[in-house]
Amino acid sequence: MTLSRRQLIPAMLAGAALRAMAAGPSWPTQPLRIIVVYPPGGLSDGVARSLADRLAAQLGVPVRVEHRAGGGGSVGMQALARATADGHTLAFSAVSPLTLRPHLSAIGYEPFRDIEPVASVMYTPVLLVGTPAFSGDSFADLLAQARARPKALRWATSGLATAGHLVLEQVQIGAGIEVTHIPYKGGGQQLTDALGGQFELLSTNVAPTQLRHIEAGRFRPLAVGAPHRLDALGQVPTFTELGLPNANITSLFGLFAPSGTPEAVLERLNAEINVAVRAPEIRERLLASDNLPALEDRSSFVRRIAHEWRNNRQLRNSNIRMD
Repeated sequence: MTLSRRQLIPAMLAGAALRAMAAGPSWPTQPLRIIVVYPPGGLSDGVARSLADRLAAQLGVPVRVEHRAGGGGSVGMQALARATADGHTLAFSAVSPLTLRPHLSAIGYEPFRDIEPVASVMYTPVLLVGTPAFSGDSFADLLAQARARPKALRWATSGLATAGHLVLEQVQIGAGIEVTHIPYKGGGQQLTDALGGQFELLSTNVAPTQLRHIEAGRFRPLAVGAPHRLDALGQVPTFTELGLPNANITSLFGLFAPSGTPEAVLERLNAEINVAVRAPEIRERLLASDNLPALEDRSSFVRRIAHEWRNNRQLRNSNIRMD
């Protein structure tokens, strides 16, 4: 029987999982810890906890989640870099603390010396919404207001050197406007303040909570960073459609380990995480909120991160500032 490409990829991943499980060392020998580099309450929190539950069932050991927020993910990554490299401590994060922030400020770790990419988990579109404080209804209104009153519009993101911040900067460059950046330390408090009208604009990850607020009329969706319009927000244009292709950014999230973790353990982790992401409860959770599962072997994930890091080198001389 000949398998189609759609059938072949899951079959290859399943085969890799079985080989890694058979060849792996006597690991795990203790509970696992997943450091979430963002605050509780956001999309990353929910997905990390779902993964922890699934991995605990697969591995037969407890998997606990803890939060180390701050610095656009760099605080949590620094904690990971200092952890014992035995495969029992991981971090769940977007790739930006490795591919973007190191170009813009000093951080407490070397991305390619201290951190090992383990497995990709999901692609998350970046959504731009107007809060109750925004008087417009469309992206065109945003541009008109920003040009009439430079820096008057306040645009919040989940932190400096995050994907949402990069979208903001690319919109300013591409549209020739100026806004005031309000960086948070993650999505939880940012969302509360957005609902309270503490600022006019918010770039956020697409998640069920944000979609519910849009449906209820609390947020007005203005644009999305995604390869195409989202099923849940078919009326909302992508940044590419709006003439700003450089702002059309998605966030790639994955799991990472400290450098020095044995290669056999890293490969076993990659296989186990791929199995977990394919599980119906996690896959359906992602797809229901227009997030895309990301399944690939470890070497592909490593190459993808290195490619994004090289692409972001041009930002070293940009107007993104970390202070």
